[in-house]
Amino acid sequence: MEKEMEKERGAAACNLGRVEWGVGVGWECPSTYLSTPFGILFFSQFLYSNMDFLQTSEGRLFVGVAVGLVAVGASAYFIFSSKKSKVCLDPENFKKFKLVKKIQLSHNVAKFRFELPTPTSVLGLPIGQHISCRGKDGQGEEVTKPYTPTTLDSDVGYFELVIKMYPQGRMSHHFREMRVGDYLAVKGPKGRFKYQPGQVRAFGMLAGGSGITPMFQVARAILENPIDKTKVHLIYANVTFEDILLKEELDSLATNYPGQFKIYYVLNQPPEVWNGGVGFVSKEMIQAHCPAPASDIRILRCGPPPMNKAMAAHLEALGYASEMQFQF
Repeated sequence: MEKEMEKERGAAACNLGRVEWGVGVGWECPSTYLSTPFGILFFSQFLYSNMDFLQTSEGRLFVGVAVGLVAVGASAYFIFSSKKSKVCLDPENFKKFKLVKKIQLSHNVAKFRFELPTPTSVLGLPIGQHISCRGKDGQGEEVTKPYTPTTLDSDVGYFELVIKMYPQGRMSHHFREMRVGDYLAVKGPKGRFKYQPGQVRAFGMLAGGSGITPMFQVARAILENPIDKTKVHLIYANVTFEDILLKEELDSLATNYPGQFKIYYVLNQPPEVWNGGVGFVSKEMIQAHCPAPASDIRILRCGPPPMNKAMAAHLEALGYASEMQFQF
C-alpha cells in the first residue's frame, strides 16, 4: 500500500512538472525553462512544498533528473548566448582595434586586418556605409578620414581595410607607419546610403581608384545573399593596370555570379594587350555597360572629385534623373 501511495505521489509530481514547466517550452525541453530565473524559483518552491515525497526513492530520482536538466539548460544557455554576435561600432565615440595582419598588395596599396574583441564579434556596419578612422600625419597632428571596409558582418571576429597610400596623404602616412600590434581608432557607422535587398532591379556603378571599396561592399552583400536578385553593372576606372584594387576579388565575383554581376575595366594608360576600355569613362561606356534610365534602377558614383563631376554631367545628358543617382 505504501509503495502504491509513493507511486501516486510521484505521478502527481511528474504531472505537476509537465504542466508547470511546459509553459512556453513544453515538457520535451524542461531544461530550457529550468535554466531561467523563474524556472529555478519554481523548482525551489516545489522542493520546499513536497518534502515528504522527496524522502522516497522516486523523489530522490526526480530531484536527480531535475538537477541534471538544470545543468544542461544552464550550459546550453551559456553556449548559445556567448555565440551571439556583438556589434562593436560606436557612432559617438572612437574605439580602438588591434592590427593583426598587414599584407602589401603593391608599392602603395596594403590590406589591413583588425581584430574585433571576440571571435564572434561583428563590426556592425550597414551595407554601403563607412567608418571614420583617426590617426596622426607626418607632423604628429591628428587627422580623421572616412574609409569603407571590404568585409561584411558575415565576416566575424575581424574587419579589413584596403588602403591606397598617397605620398602626400595625411592619413596615408598613418597607415604607412602602422605595424602589427598597433591600434586604429574607429568611429561609425557613417553615411547616407541605405540598402534593402531588392529595393531596385539593378545597380550601375561608376568607380575610380579607391572609390571601389563601397561598390565592392554593396556588390558582395547583394551577390552573397541568395534571395537578392539585384543585378550589378560596374565600370571601374584607373590609370594603370597596377592601380586596380581588389581585382582578384572582383574577377571572382564575375566568375561566380555571371548572370548577376558584370564588370568593365577602364584604364587611362593600358598595357599593350588590353581588352577593356581606354581613356576616361565616357557617355558611350555608360550606355553600353550600365542599365538604362528607369524608376527601378540606381547609379552609384564614387571616385576622385574630377571624375565624380564628369560622371554627373554624363548621367544628366543621358537622362538619368537625380533620384536615380547616388554619390558616396
